[in-house]
Amino acid sequence: MGDGKRARDIKREVASELEKAVEFEKADLAETRQEWHDQLRNDGAQLAADVARDKEKVREALDDVRHPERLAEAAEEKLAQAAEDVREVAQAVEHPSEIVAEAKHVVAEKKVAFDETTATIAAEFTSPTDKKRLPAVLRVFGVLLIVGSGVALPGIGKAIYQAVTMFGSGAMSGDGISTIVVTFLHLAVLVALAATFIVFGVRLLRNQRRWAALLSYGLYVLLILGGLCSIMLSGMSIDLVFYLVMLVLTIALQSYLDPTLLEERRAHRKAREAEEHKEGEDGTLGRDPTGKGYIALNFFNLFWIFVVASVLGLIMEEIVHFLFVVPGQWQDRAGLLFGPFSPIYGCGAVLMTVFLNRFHKSNWLVIFLVAAVIGGGFEALTSLFMQYAFGAVAWDYSNMPGSLFGGRTCLPFMACWGLLGVVWIKLLLPFMLRLVNFIPWNWRYVLTTVAACFMLVDAVMTLQSLDCWYMRLSHDPVDTPIQQFYDHEFGDTYMADRFQSMTIHPSDAVRGK
Repeated sequence: MGDGKRARDIKREVASELEKAVEFEKADLAETRQEWHDQLRNDGAQLAADVARDKEKVREALDDVRHPERLAEAAEEKLAQAAEDVREVAQAVEHPSEIVAEAKHVVAEKKVAFDETTATIAAEFTSPTDKKRLPAVLRVFGVLLIVGSGVALPGIGKAIYQAVTMFGSGAMSGDGISTIVVTFLHLAVLVALAATFIVFGVRLLRNQRRWAALLSYGLYVLLILGGLCSIMLSGMSIDLVFYLVMLVLTIALQSYLDPTLLEERRAHRKAREAEEHKEGEDGTLGRDPTGKGYIALNFFNLFWIFVVASVLGLIMEEIVHFLFVVPGQWQDRAGLLFGPFSPIYGCGAVLMTVFLNRFHKSNWLVIFLVAAVIGGGFEALTSLFMQYAFGAVAWDYSNMPGSLFGGRTCLPFMACWGLLGVVWIKLLLPFMLRLVNFIPWNWRYVLTTVAACFMLVDAVMTLQSLDCWYMRLSHDPVDTPIQQFYDHEFGDTYMADRFQSMTIHPSDAVRGK
């Protein structure tokens, strides 16, 4: 009984396997048949195309046979071209002076074009005021710049030689890599400044006003960069007076050297005031007049973007800290000595407005990526400067995923910057423009000037108070009147309470190493 059942089961299994094998063979046969049909169809299409091409060639050949004059005309054209080439070669051999004359003509045409380009460039760097002789005091100032820079260059060269020698001998091994980098960067800036001052002095002596005025833009960059290096290496020292005085002199000289620049600014300002009055009445004040961007990138708009974004950024950061970072604990996240300002958000908003203003209608992903790079890069550079200058650390993302540049920024917070950039460009710029336009157009310049002076004083006093805080923690003497003022008014307790998110470790700064 059991054997019969087992036999039936075996038969059913064999039948099932045979059925599967048959089905598989049928499917394989159908697939093979389909492949054959496809291949035959493709081969047929290719054969038809080849036949059509061959028919066209045969038709053209028959057409040429029916019209032999076409072959003769083509042959005659080729022979005529060859004969022309031979005649040109023979003429060049018999009359080489014609080739020379043609070459001279081509060279003369290029020289005329070059002279026109040179004249156009020269016109950009000259002005009618170059004919007006500079006062003797400015020529003396030019001589002093040349002599002073010439005297300073050997000293700077000696300092560079000593630094290189110390670095090569290992005498700077006790210094951190950051100190070494900033030291050499500062020396390079000093060399560039000395060379630029010499060129600037020569331009003054040659009465080249516009050249000197344009050269001053390069001086701005070098003086600011030199001042930042000086702060990182020496703090708020007396050395900064040189950079500040030269910066003020350069700004004052720029307009005087080329009055046309000042006249252009005055004429533009008068025309702009009339336009602003009309735009205020039409409700378009502050918009980009070219239509390429959303907001006009002038000092007024950018300054108030900085102020408003500094306030909004501070409020946002304090709320996030209260709700998510340390729930229930309110922390003052201010970045300046006075006022509810977090300048890193203000600067970030200005940078995003400058770089993304023209992309306000672009895809949000493009804005997100660019804003993430701008925000993360600026955050890292700010952290680097604060730590190198004062040993100050206000944020550290070393323990965050995707930490970059030693914890100065990280991928999650770069994504936050990207999101803020999208929200700022797509949504908040219109709100910002309406908010700024609450300021009456005839009060704009006075109010902006007063506010800008306050923010500048606030920034300078913040740097000086941080420098004094650093000196106290590093046990450096606090003996100058300015240092004693900050030591008395803004002691450790005040600074720790004002900058609650910041800690200062003197060993992290590049000076004193």
